[in-house]
Amino acid sequence: MTSDLKADIDAIRNIGAVPKILDVVGRLTGMGFVAIARVTSERWVCCAVRDNIHFGLEAGGELRVETTICNEIRQHGQTVVIDDVKIDEAFCNHPTPAMYGFRSYISAPIVLSDGEIWGTLCAIDPQPRLLNKPEVLGSFQLLSELIAVQLELNSRFEQSQAKLRSSQADLLDERKTAELREQFIGVLGHDLRNPLASVEAGMRVLLKNLDNGKAPEIIAMVQKSVMRMTGLVDNLMDFARGRLGGGLTIGSDANAPLAPVLEQVIGESKLAWPAAVIETDIDIREPIDCDRSRIGQLFSNLLGNAITHGDPDRPIRIVAKTTTGGAFVLSVTNFGTPISSKAMQSLFKPFSRGDRPSQQGLGLGLFIASEIARAHSGTLSADSTAGKTTFIFTMPQAR
Repeated sequence: MTSDLKADIDAIRNIGAVPKILDVVGRLTGMGFVAIARVTSERWVCCAVRDNIHFGLEAGGELRVETTICNEIRQHGQTVVIDDVKIDEAFCNHPTPAMYGFRSYISAPIVLSDGEIWGTLCAIDPQPRLLNKPEVLGSFQLLSELIAVQLELNSRFEQSQAKLRSSQADLLDERKTAELREQFIGVLGHDLRNPLASVEAGMRVLLKNLDNGKAPEIIAMVQKSVMRMTGLVDNLMDFARGRLGGGLTIGSDANAPLAPVLEQVIGESKLAWPAAVIETDIDIREPIDCDRSRIGQLFSNLLGNAITHGDPDRPIRIVAKTTTGGAFVLSVTNFGTPISSKAMQSLFKPFSRGDRPSQQGLGLGLFIASEIARAHSGTLSADSTAGKTTFIFTMPQAR
């Protein structure tokens, strides 16, 4: 094995979250064999593996690259999903499934920030599996992105370590990078494990209770878990991209209305938290020049925060309006225990959990929301007194 490929295997081994990623993929898809592979024009090398079907390939093992579907993915850069090769029009006559004895297959490219396809996150199973659905495909692709981000984070860390005793500012930055690496491990090993288990259990119960009236309650529980996973991964990826130097990107567009985006977020939250009472006052004089998906993300973080920390017996109040001065203002108010003055000092900093240090989550939601506000030349502020907490987003329209 060449030194370059050995270094690639070592790079994967140095990511502490890899075993948890493989475990999450296995439980999410039901696939018996999951691997992270380094794929080049000449080599297919297994860097990490979870093998519950005795496929027989270990870390460092190789397949002939020309016999793999991963080689085709390296060329076209698209995720490939096969629920059952026997009925798949594109792959029913493909030689690879018969050669390696699998009926279901999923593989996503691991793409670095410069566009290079480093390898793949792939899984196979001798039995057919239902893979081609949004929650599986989206989560699988996000996990492949996490691997790419972590490879580059570790590479940056190792390059900085190679420099002769960097400055104090560089050392501080590396501590933050190490902290981010631990957060990756945490979200995969703990924060995602519980909602994934809830989704899995909920779907099992749902199949048994379709006719006894419990289906809506179970679906709401599954939806809540999926929303929690989506929020965790979205915030984590945005923060990671920012640390890699890309920052948050926005695409402003004043040609479509903003109100339906806010109403969709409210509808999703009501589905996930059916007991929550949400009062709305939306009076927007369109058009609003903004990135609607990012504003939706900001609003979702604020609303989820209000529902989680607010008094469940009191309503959440939403106000969205345009002012006479031409600014757009969005406020989210919840009632309950106010935020302490100490927590207010670091409320919008990354990894801050305020007055709830033991709570699950990364403490990135409010930080990401504030970054979205800043990217829109706006501000996000908080006021918490006398049992009421209000977050206010203000965005000028003449930027």
